Amino acid sequence: DAPVKAVGFLKSTNMVVSGGWDRKLKFWDARQPNPVGVLDMPERVYAMDVRDNLMVVATAGRHILAYDCSGQPREIHRKESPLRFQSRCIACFTDSTGFAVGSIEGRVGIHYLQKVEGRESFAFKCHRQESNVYSVNAISFHNQFGTFTTVGSDGVVNFWDKDNKQRLKGFNAIQRPVTAAEFNAQGTLFAYSSSYDWSQGSTQLVPGNEIYVHRVTEDEIVRAKGKKTSSTYRR
Repeated sequence: DAPVKAVGFLKSTNMVVSGGWDRKLKFWDARQPNPVGVLDMPERVYAMDVRDNLMVVATAGRHILAYDCSGQPREIHRKESPLRFQSRCIACFTDSTGFAVGSIEGRVGIHYLQKVEGRESFAFKCHRQESNVYSVNAISFHNQFGTFTTVGSDGVVNFWDKDNKQRLKGFNAIQRPVTAAEFNAQGTLFAYSSSYDWSQGSTQLVPGNEIYVHRVTEDEIVRAKGKKTSSTYRR
């Protein structure tokens, strides 16, 4: 009924879930032409992620919802985004204890769904150059180590360690915004795409689309004991 913004796969029920600007989540069985279930959202869906039985959804109006999808989807958490501006992307932690959400203001929020000893929810700045602020376009977690990457409209890729609150690696900026990114299942490859994101309208259009594949080494994605990292988080 409106543009589809996000799609995920629920392994436990073998169904596809889609979220769109019609303010709905729809659940699909590939054997049927119509959705087998529908959930109403408080606003338009801007981002969504699924990992194991956890599904997290970010909508317009800075709403964030979490669902247990081990059976019939059940809402387990609802909150206002810890970030002040529009949500752009969201990703579940590898252990499903929480999520990371990125916004158009060049900031990421790390949020735990329940209290975890020694861990607290927090937010930090990224993808900023002096007075210029860029959108965080995608977040992806490494399946083995639980560290993660952010990519932004500044053309930069960063690897982060949320537990130690440090940046592990920063790539040199490329000419166009980085609009999507993902690790493969084994975490040995990292793919990201570059294209114009229309954040500055047609007058700033830089034509062209490219896909990059980076071979990941362990020293890039996990912090060795005693190793100095490139920087700490900026709150």
